[in-house]
Amino acid sequence: MSTRTAASDRLVEWRREFPGVEASLFFISHSLGAMPRDVEASLREYALAWRDRSIRAWDERWFALPAEIGDTLGRIFNAEAGTVSIHSNVTLAQAVALSGVDFTPPRNRLVCTEEDFPSVLYLYEGLKRRGAEIVKVAVRNGHRIDEEAIVAAIDERTAVVAISHVLFRTSQMLDLAPIAQRARAAGALTMIDAYQSIGAVPVDVRALGVDLLTGGSVKWLCGGPGVGYLYAAPRVAARLEPALTGWMGHERPFDFDPGPMRLHAGERRFMNGTPAIPALLAARPGFEIVSEIGVAAIREKSLRQTGRLMALADEAKFRVVSPREDARRGGTVVIDVPQADHVCRKLLAIDVLLDHRPGVGLRLAPHFYTRDEELDLVVRRIREAVALGR
Repeated sequence: MSTRTAASDRLVEWRREFPGVEASLFFISHSLGAMPRDVEASLREYALAWRDRSIRAWDERWFALPAEIGDTLGRIFNAEAGTVSIHSNVTLAQAVALSGVDFTPPRNRLVCTEEDFPSVLYLYEGLKRRGAEIVKVAVRNGHRIDEEAIVAAIDERTAVVAISHVLFRTSQMLDLAPIAQRARAAGALTMIDAYQSIGAVPVDVRALGVDLLTGGSVKWLCGGPGVGYLYAAPRVAARLEPALTGWMGHERPFDFDPGPMRLHAGERRFMNGTPAIPALLAARPGFEIVSEIGVAAIREKSLRQTGRLMALADEAKFRVVSPREDARRGGTVVIDVPQADHVCRKLLAIDVLLDHRPGVGLRLAPHFYTRDEELDLVVRRIREAVALGR
């Protein structure tokens, strides 16, 4: 295990851009990343533009903003320019993509897993009304998912393989390569929920060969609530015609054409209504910081710090739920403690920011702004809270 400390940690210098982390032990980036300092100025820019420029702000700045933000995001995971569209959340982004898929038998199956985030599972359930058959790969002990089981579930009846890259409950990271390869061989689309990986784990959509990828602003990208995104590989984008669409998806929206719809050829193809400009401007500083740092550097620090957290949990005799292998673990460490919900409430009350999930325990997420000494301190606080509950 590395013995490097914060004194030799270049990334901790970025901490000054996140003043809120000084008021707490901040281990909640898997759920709500810290707010960058520049968000206040970015939102002030929005308010002044609305006040002073009014309708002119659309031509001067706002209309181009979704494409600019999409390309900033795309650089983080090596997407081609003009392939990332902006939405309000992952559920809507996936719904837009899936509205362009024909679920007519015999190719009407959507393969997912029991450990995908409930919001998208509810979405998939609704697709049954359109003729989709949902094939849900079951968990094994410890809420684990086997890639082999996903691969085995894919056949020539599969229209879409929709799975998470990093599982939200345990931080297990799936090996996407064999899944994408099998889906491609079977003629199925792959759609990856990368919310728990982008910004913490290097992802290269071109190298992986995935067709669609979704994520959002709330977590590791430190963008706050309100921005989801959809990557559509050029090889599939042109043949997907979303039914869930709107005027911003039109090739010439300001023609106010009553139809039939003429879809935009680029990233706006998958957009629908008017974009949420305040959310985009609030999210931009976090996206730019992660892009500037580079996810490879973030991942190197994350592996070191999550390794330390697991060692400290072992010393405290707490069960580590997350995979111990670096290649199998995202940026979060999940620790099972007695009465985790009660312990979590106690910790939140003293400004130790983390969360818990039923059945697995406490979730802790160091990020690039985390100091090494905070790792020891947060586990000490957990030990104290557990002892008080006994």
